[in-house]
Amino acid sequence: MNTTDQTNPKGGAFLIQTSTAANTFIREDLSEEAKEFASMVHEFVYKKVKPHVLKTDKGDFGLIVQFLEELGELGVLGAALPEEFGGMGIDFETESVINEEIGRSNSFSVAVAAHTGIGTLPILYFGTEAQKHKYLPGLGSGKLKASYCLTEPWSGSDALGARTKAILSDDKKSYIINGQKMWITNAGFADIFIVFAQIDGDKFTGFIVEKGTPGLSLGAEEDKMGIKGSSTRQVFFENVTIPIENVLGEIGKGHKIAFNVLNIGRYKLSVQANGAAKDTINNAVRYAIDRQQFKTSISKFGAIQYKLAEMAIKTWMVDAANYRVGGLIQDQIDALVKSGKTKEQAKLQAAEEYNIECALLKVLGSEALDYVVDETVQIYGGMGFSEEAPAARAYRDSRINRIFEGTNEINRLLAVGTIMKKAMKGELDIMKPAMAVQKELMAIPDFGVEEEGVLSKEKKVIEQAKKAILMIAGAAAMHFKESFEHQQEIMMDIADMLLEVYASESCILRAEKLIDRNGLDKSSLILDIAKTYLSDSLEKIHISGKHAIGGFAEGDQATMMMMGLEALHQISIIQYCSSEEEYLQGNVGEGRVVFLGNFNF
Repeated sequence: MNTTDQTNPKGGAFLIQTSTAANTFIREDLSEEAKEFASMVHEFVYKKVKPHVLKTDKGDFGLIVQFLEELGELGVLGAALPEEFGGMGIDFETESVINEEIGRSNSFSVAVAAHTGIGTLPILYFGTEAQKHKYLPGLGSGKLKASYCLTEPWSGSDALGARTKAILSDDKKSYIINGQKMWITNAGFADIFIVFAQIDGDKFTGFIVEKGTPGLSLGAEEDKMGIKGSSTRQVFFENVTIPIENVLGEIGKGHKIAFNVLNIGRYKLSVQANGAAKDTINNAVRYAIDRQQFKTSISKFGAIQYKLAEMAIKTWMVDAANYRVGGLIQDQIDALVKSGKTKEQAKLQAAEEYNIECALLKVLGSEALDYVVDETVQIYGGMGFSEEAPAARAYRDSRINRIFEGTNEINRLLAVGTIMKKAMKGELDIMKPAMAVQKELMAIPDFGVEEEGVLSKEKKVIEQAKKAILMIAGAAAMHFKESFEHQQEIMMDIADMLLEVYASESCILRAEKLIDRNGLDKSSLILDIAKTYLSDSLEKIHISGKHAIGGFAEGDQATMMMMGLEALHQISIIQYCSSEEEYLQGNVGEGRVVFLGNFNF
């Protein structure tokens, strides 16, 4: 395995390279400007949006429009836009923390994400200069509101299967659009619709359609399980005629718009989900402290402490992974700009480079939030099931995140599939490290560990976990060859291993950097969080590995691979424990971090 750290590693290279804490961006590295932006948005959310959440949840979208316009006046909606279009041109890391704070705002966060992300970015990245100057200033100020029309009744994850058609007019000056879109966020008040349709039946193309265009109509507001404070409608196109100047990007290249914008969307979804998790944890902690049973605050009970601890650990992990990827994207943007790319080109390419990591984050962030809201309902007890308390709303609102921006199943398959495709193209050297693991397993394992630092054992354990992934993915690829991409069950197991490796490594790198910065005495809680998460990850990686091997290996191959997986797991456990006796007693990861407001989320 290559242990050389790179400042700008390739996407997916974490599997075959050893990252260092020094080159890892963490939330604690945010600039003062970023912190000031975060503080401003935080205040806006809790003073402006939160007090009206009951009204917006009942469909008062006039308030949502008002809040969007006020955010525009504050410069938040256009903060990431270039200055020539009325924006501030902030860096990606500042953009990340703004989105995290927006994530605390319940359904309003969905309206903001749809507007600033998939509604605005297609024009910024793929629009003509005329389109940019016409629409971006209004979108940045909030005077124009945007929506994104991709999904249809017949095409969800299979976006390219869209049936909406666009026909060139006889005078070749217009396109006539006919079709139907569904689940369109912001549709009820949008001024701009980013629409995808097929030209000549097979040329998937993007278009900009303005509100009020004859033939454009909306269905009724959807009665949704959650995110009730966001407008969601069907959009119908009946002979909608738009000028040829409103074609977005190249004809037949609409997939580039749809898929590239999704990379950034997946990253931001994880960031926003973590903001929601922090808001929910704060509610859970306050309730646990105030609620008394048996003349005792329930926060004193071990079962409740365990829940709060797990919620804090998972949220801290997602935080570490989010800003790690955010730093990688920012570094890539800086390098591309230095090479001559525009900031817009650089940002798009950087997100595309780390599409594997963005897909993993989307899964980690959404599933951690689901855990947090579920346990919050449990902590609230009966009140958790009542709409009088915030737990029920958080629970309902969270569920959509595992469907948004590509389902979590799609993102798991995407992460593994992209790594394998990069390996086939020679962009990632996966097979050589995989073969090296096979040879290593044939040798007698060396359990000796030299102490090199506070987290040296943990980092070596992560290397063993990476080897397990390489062994299984390499063997599966050789077994199935071209048909590997169709083996979804096995790919899902490998994806779960990847998720845990990336998550636990992010925790360890963040903890190491904070210990180096603040000292061990001031970082004891951080250290416990990182080590506890890693301990749990080892077991999950082991189980997923066994499932993957059982999905394709038979006979001697199955026996050898199971022995190899067990050997790697045993090496990990022995390296992780301070003594063989501790390993035999099974004391790895015993106990939980007690979280009762020690963190300010």
